[in-house]
Amino acid sequence: MPELALFPTPSPAGDDRQLPRNIEAEAAFLGAILIDNRVVEDLPVALTPDHFFEPLHGRIFQHTMALIERNSIATPVTLKPFFEADEAMKAVGGPGYLAQLTGSGAGLIGARDFARQIFDLALLRELVGVGRVLVDNALDTSERVDPQSQIEEAETALYRVAGGEAEMGTVKSFSQASLVALQAAERALNSGGHLSGITTGIGSMNAKIGGMHNSDLMILAGRPGMGKTSLATNIAYNAAERFRRDEEDGIPPEKNMGAKVAFFSLEMSADQLATRVLAEQSGVSGEALRMGKISKDQFQQLSRAAQALQTLPLYIDDTPGLTIAGLRTRARRLQRRHDIGFIVVDYLQLLQGSSKSGDNRVQEISEISRGLKTLAKELHVPVMALSQLSRQVESREDKRPQLSDLRESGSIEQDADMVLFVFREDYYVAAKEPKRPVEGDDVKIHAQHEEWAAEMERVFGLAEVIVAKSRHGSTGKIRMHFEAKTTKFSDLADDGQAYDDYE
Repeated sequence: MPELALFPTPSPAGDDRQLPRNIEAEAAFLGAILIDNRVVEDLPVALTPDHFFEPLHGRIFQHTMALIERNSIATPVTLKPFFEADEAMKAVGGPGYLAQLTGSGAGLIGARDFARQIFDLALLRELVGVGRVLVDNALDTSERVDPQSQIEEAETALYRVAGGEAEMGTVKSFSQASLVALQAAERALNSGGHLSGITTGIGSMNAKIGGMHNSDLMILAGRPGMGKTSLATNIAYNAAERFRRDEEDGIPPEKNMGAKVAFFSLEMSADQLATRVLAEQSGVSGEALRMGKISKDQFQQLSRAAQALQTLPLYIDDTPGLTIAGLRTRARRLQRRHDIGFIVVDYLQLLQGSSKSGDNRVQEISEISRGLKTLAKELHVPVMALSQLSRQVESREDKRPQLSDLRESGSIEQDADMVLFVFREDYYVAAKEPKRPVEGDDVKIHAQHEEWAAEMERVFGLAEVIVAKSRHGSTGKIRMHFEAKTTKFSDLADDGQAYDDYE
């Protein structure tokens, strides 16, 4: 084993405590690799040069990995040319130090344990750094300091430390990226076709969009009364229920078609949202639930549904007035604690931007939409954000929404990977009901109401989800059934014409 005391052991100014490290473990691990290059094929963590406390060890590891990746053999002899002019190497006796590393061969026995320890100690050093910055910032009492933003920044930094293993994979070779794409295709094939992402639980929707894909920002928009919150709760429930079912069936996580769900409800309280889900799953009207107008049989239905929902991996956060930074912090925390795989935000316009955006609402919405897209990529999960539409929809003859109707900012359309609009024609037809005829009324009045009733019968219970933008496939229109009593979306009985592609 080399003489390790030659290495300096610096400590920060004003602090005589040493940073967490084990230089002996680093030396033993490097020695194991140089004796047998195959050691790197079975490491429990993805090490990088930055994980080594001693910079020279980090450089040795870097050059060793470069040789191995080129299918060359890494030995003290092949590494020697890289270190002949290295000043730190000269300080420990020159390139002969490389041979000293392989001296005992003891590292071969515990190489995996050494790798894990090197990684863990690097995380602890990073944690010490975060703590020092946090203390320094907290001691700054000038007027410009915003304690809340400091808390959010600290949680962001801690999340980066906690997600250290994932953070190291930010740069991928094309072969790695193509392997992920191939796995998604295999997943779609194994599911019977159509589904490569997380299920929406609605067959026609899965067939059209292929499920919800990791790192995607999905915008689900519609005018008030169209049922966008209902559709979002339907999808959230379906994804969580599929996760639970696949898990109970012993399906491995990488093949699970569902996800644990975090639902950020800025408009409704958690109990209101739970009432909706209960109504959808029990078949009991939400209005009857709230007013207590239910029979004993319906109450039993409700009890059975509530019991089934107790183990559902669906987590509701109804904190009002959340900032985009606060939402991201809470989402990270939920993923750490519960391994969240899908996030719903209801709705985007109720989020707040940072104080820097001031009174400029367009700039604030742009910041929020960018923040949601960043969150999707950072946590590697699909994020569905609900959005309001502008009133200009109501002034058109055809009330179907368009991308230009997205309210307050074009950045929503730009940042989104997919834009979905909910449209229910029966909502608008019902609002046009002419005067109800009574006995003695003119024939024309009877005819007008009969014509309206025929039109209402044609569109009643029908809904459309319009795919106005999709980075993964075609745009088009998905037809569904909407049960107004329980606010539940489902496939049409005749799904032969479930969706149309646009040209």
